[in-house]
Amino acid sequence: MIKNFNELLAELKIKGICKRMIAAWGVDSHTIEAAYKAVELAFVKVTLVGDSDLIAKVCSDCSLDKSRFDIVDIKDEMKAVAEAVRMVHDGEGDVLMKGLCSTDKFLRAILNKETGLLPPKGLLSHVAVLENPCYHKLIFMSDMAVIPAPDFRQKVKMAGFVVGVARSFGIDKPKIAFVAASEQMLDSMPACIEGAMLAKMCDRGQIKGCIGDGPLALDVAIDRESVEIKKLVSPVAGDADCLLFPNIESANVFWKTNSKLAKGVRQAGMLVGTKVPCVLASRADTVDTKLLSIAEAVMFVK
Repeated sequence: MIKNFNELLAELKIKGICKRMIAAWGVDSHTIEAAYKAVELAFVKVTLVGDSDLIAKVCSDCSLDKSRFDIVDIKDEMKAVAEAVRMVHDGEGDVLMKGLCSTDKFLRAILNKETGLLPPKGLLSHVAVLENPCYHKLIFMSDMAVIPAPDFRQKVKMAGFVVGVARSFGIDKPKIAFVAASEQMLDSMPACIEGAMLAKMCDRGQIKGCIGDGPLALDVAIDRESVEIKKLVSPVAGDADCLLFPNIESANVFWKTNSKLAKGVRQAGMLVGTKVPCVLASRADTVDTKLLSIAEAVMFVK
C-alpha cells in the first residue's frame, strides 16, 4: 500500500512502469519541466504537441535537453489540443496532459464525439490525491473540478472512480467516507440521506471493492480523536482513504484549504471516466503538483 508520493515514485521505478504521454499545447515551463522530470525518472515517454519555437525557448531557458521529447510542431493552440487528443484516441498515447491551454478548450476536445475520449453515456469526473503531513496516509477525493452538483447516480459512479484510483495505489479495500455536514441521519440534508444510501450500497456490494460509511462529517472521517469523543462506531471513521464530497464547492474548498493553509502538502489530480487518464492541472500549479499528477495517471493506466 502506497502511503505517500515518494513511495509512489519508488513503486513506479521498482515495477519498471513506463507509459506514453501526450501533452496538449505543452509549451509552458511548468508543463515541460514536470514532463522532463517524469522522463528522467523513466516512467513516461513524452510527446509535446505545440509550437516548437516556444518549446525550444523554454528548454533553452530551463537548460533542458529538448531531444528527450518527441515534438509535434503545431503553431495554433486549438489545433494542437485537437491533435493531442486525436493521437490518444488513436492509441498513440496512454496518458493525456493539459499544458498551457485553457480548461474549456481541453475539455471540448476530450468531449468531441468523433475524436474525443469519453465513451458513449460515460461520466467525466475528477479524482485528486492529497498528501498532508497531519494525516497518516494519502487521501483520495472527488470531485473538486468537474461536476458541480452530482446527482445520486453520478455519485455512485464517482465512488467507483475514486475507489479505483485508490486500488491502483495498492489499497486492496479502500475505506470511503461519504461526506456531509453531520454524521447524524438528518432528513433535512440531502447529503446525509444520500451518504447513508451510498454506504448501504457498499455493504451490499453494489459499489465494489471498498468499505463505505456515511454520512460522515469531515472531522470524524479523518480524525480518530473526534471519533472517540463522539463515540461513533464505524469501519471507516478516523481512517478514511477516500472522501466523496456532496458537491464541487465543498470538495474545492477542502482542496484549496489544504494547498494554501497547510504546510508540506503535496497534491495530484486527473480526469477519469475517459478512455485514458487525463492530467488536468491548473496552469498555475507547481511543477511538483504536475509531476505527481503525471505519476498518479501512469499508476492508474489500465
